[in-house]
Amino acid sequence: MANTPEKHLEVELKLAVDEQTSVPDLAQLPGVASMLGTEQHNLSAIYYDTKDLRLTRQKITLRRRTGGSDDGWHMKIPAGDGRRELRVPLDDPAQVPNELLEQVRAIVRTEPLEPIAQVDNRRVESKLAGENGEPVAEFCDDHVTAWSLLPGGQRTSWREWELELDESVAGTEEGASIIRQATSFLIASGARKSSSPSKLSTALGDSIHTAPKPPHMQSDNVDEDSPAAAVVEALRVQRDQIVEWDPRVRADEFDSVHQLRVATREMRSLLETFEGILEGDELQHLEEELKETAAVLGVARDAEVVEERFLELLDTDESGLIDDTTRSHIENDMRADYEAAHAEIVEMLNSERFLTMLDNIDELLANPPVALGEDSDGDGDGETAEADAEGDGEAEDGEDAKDGKDTKPEKSAKQLKKESREIMLEHLEKAFKKVNKRDKLVDEYYHDTDLPLHDREEYVHDVRKAVKKLRYATSAAQQAGIKTGRLAKAAKAMQTVLGDFQDAVTSRDRILRLAGEARERGEDTFAYGVLYQRELDRGNKAFAGYDEAMRELKKAFKKVKA
Repeated sequence: MANTPEKHLEVELKLAVDEQTSVPDLAQLPGVASMLGTEQHNLSAIYYDTKDLRLTRQKITLRRRTGGSDDGWHMKIPAGDGRRELRVPLDDPAQVPNELLEQVRAIVRTEPLEPIAQVDNRRVESKLAGENGEPVAEFCDDHVTAWSLLPGGQRTSWREWELELDESVAGTEEGASIIRQATSFLIASGARKSSSPSKLSTALGDSIHTAPKPPHMQSDNVDEDSPAAAVVEALRVQRDQIVEWDPRVRADEFDSVHQLRVATREMRSLLETFEGILEGDELQHLEEELKETAAVLGVARDAEVVEERFLELLDTDESGLIDDTTRSHIENDMRADYEAAHAEIVEMLNSERFLTMLDNIDELLANPPVALGEDSDGDGDGETAEADAEGDGEAEDGEDAKDGKDTKPEKSAKQLKKESREIMLEHLEKAFKKVNKRDKLVDEYYHDTDLPLHDREEYVHDVRKAVKKLRYATSAAQQAGIKTGRLAKAAKAMQTVLGDFQDAVTSRDRILRLAGEARERGEDTFAYGVLYQRELDRGNKAFAGYDEAMRELKKAFKKVKA
């Protein structure tokens, strides 16, 4: 049977201290009124990671600990000013629980986890109470002996003090005050700031440098002044977003599905928009995989958006025409749709196909398929190095006709940056032209009532997709030194207008479906018509801002070109 991990917010202070230093009177700690007792524990923890230390490099720790009051598997994940700790009972000491693995599946994927360090600790633990007699913190005097299990690892011993806030005050102003004042008090008592962020980091020491780097952290060998470098960096940002949002989607955190979908769509858009800077068959395959991923996420996202809109429609209804049966379906049916779609997402995230896609993304970042046609051969003609090699044999300008050696002077960093900027501007302009072209179709057809409403709305939706790609392109352009702040802001404003419009369209489509299902059950469908008309009005209201938003977008693009 699966265990639901216990979740704890860990906020602590860690200080180094010499063996001979005495523990001060803890009742004198600011914010502490009394001590609730002291216990001694002998703790032993085995830390796990992949061979390339993917968890450690993300500041995530996974350990199997025995001794003390919390035997079990522990995983600690960065969370704001503290760490989120997940605990699972020690049912099988030889098998990392799947409940914890799922939290880091996007990081470790199919790589095996193996012991990387052992940390033994003789801990003297004192519980501290505040003025009301309730626990506020736990002070630990730790005498640690550790072994790195990496190549070149050694045995290390040290002493440290920890002050960990009770969860009742962790993350609060009171807790932050206790940490600040305890830092000064304990340093004045003989402690000092620790040079290591964790026991694991101290245990590994220099042996951490013997571990290979994960693929996405390996050198990409791309000239930092080239347009390819800007594109790769923009892709890397989205790669990190995908990995970061994966566990949050699994936990069904608010807005997580939307954010993961945005990251996948932005990565795909970057690959499409900057085709010609990076190229190759593997890119087309990756674009298809990203598209499929976004589509699965989109089902749940649409259900989530529609549910929110439905609840808002019910909360703001003043007609009194929504009967109880309709209200029940409006309130509950989209939730059922969302839960089913979310289950599909989790299945996808665990699939070999999704994990392979992540591996392909990392391989892309490690070895970007830079198109030689982006003028990386330096001749300004946009041809590949292969094309040059297959020339007609005639000597060209700047080339020694006798020995065929290229004697062109190397370009300065300033020249490379200028060329990179020009290439990125060309791609940005290409993305804007798509917006402009689709805007003309809206201008021509949207108000033509001889066309079906759905067809007219599709023209608007096409503009939305083009504007998204333009906005995503601005991030890569910024990496190349192009000032796209105003354009990005205008594109975002345009997206808001078009997003509100499209949400109304999606909601209307779902209302029609619910009405059809109600009709089949023999129920009154009048209330669905009322809700449909309200969403139609909301869509029209959103579209009223279209022209002004588009004018601002065009002005912003002219500023970039200028």
